[in-house]
Amino acid sequence: MKPLLLRALHGEETERRPLWIMRQAGRCLPEYRKLKETYTFEEMCADPSIACAVTMMPMERFELDAAITFADLISPASALGVEFRFDPGPIIAKPITTAKEIRALRVPSKDEIAPEVAAAQRLIKPKLKPDQALLGFAGAPFSLAAYLVEGRGKAGFPKLRAMLAEDPVVFGELMATIATLSARYLTAQHEAGCDAVQVFDSWGGLLSLRDWTAHVRPHIVNLLQELRGNGVPTIFFANDAPHLAASMAELPSDGLALCWRNDLPALRASLGEHTGPNAETGTKALQGNLDPAILLAGPEKTRAAAKEFIARMPKRGHIFNLGHGIMPEAPLDSIAALIETLREEA
Repeated sequence: MKPLLLRALHGEETERRPLWIMRQAGRCLPEYRKLKETYTFEEMCADPSIACAVTMMPMERFELDAAITFADLISPASALGVEFRFDPGPIIAKPITTAKEIRALRVPSKDEIAPEVAAAQRLIKPKLKPDQALLGFAGAPFSLAAYLVEGRGKAGFPKLRAMLAEDPVVFGELMATIATLSARYLTAQHEAGCDAVQVFDSWGGLLSLRDWTAHVRPHIVNLLQELRGNGVPTIFFANDAPHLAASMAELPSDGLALCWRNDLPALRASLGEHTGPNAETGTKALQGNLDPAILLAGPEKTRAAAKEFIARMPKRGHIFNLGHGIMPEAPLDSIAALIETLREEA
């Protein structure tokens, strides 16, 4: 049986729209918090059996249509020869700041890139129902570079933007290296059992449309085209980038996910009715994009907001999700109400 999410991603008619939630593996679940009393985040990511258990926690509690692999955006960086730790977010031991350091980065084979992630996926896949999808993920070139250059999370990532201004050629070399890394990493995840993968561009919206188009978009296109050539279904996610949405809709991904700042139903209308990425219209599936904060208002407000959203958003070619990762304080009752509302639509 072909997973429901994959059918929706390919523009097929489905009995209902699929639902999964970004960062559903862990975060708000009490069983995840309990596990964190015994293991650090690094230990959970490094041990395939623990990563499998965390990935399955929300699947065992809720009726979700996809499992997202428990890992971190920075996970593949060690294969480049970059050392990092978490405190609590990623901390790069030695940030990459010069042309010499960028050109010294090794480009590993796909089997060398965070092999613990693929090992976890091989454990997860048999535990899922036939109609449930397994999703892998990786960072887009700009978003992974933001941590490598800055050394840690920082508002606006000014060092990376300064690198672009100072030496666009060296900046492009870094983008190209990471695009190759992510393509190989995601191909390995697909081979390990992932039905589709999501490319996260958490920070691309920091750039103007002009700079993003000239210096970042070509590398995303190369990444997505390589994955398509390898038969890997893709979703491209962008956070806080409404000014880039129209251009992102033209990327060679099967699906496009946008944060809650975007009017997804309006974008659907502008693109036309979905008939699949390989069909005549060339339009694509859309994913999202309820504001995660709505869940904090409780189950009834969550239910009402979900009903209003799906009333505006055509079912075909739509994968329901939040417009960003679920918040740790999200009430479990709100999650249940969201899922029930989507099930009632069918």
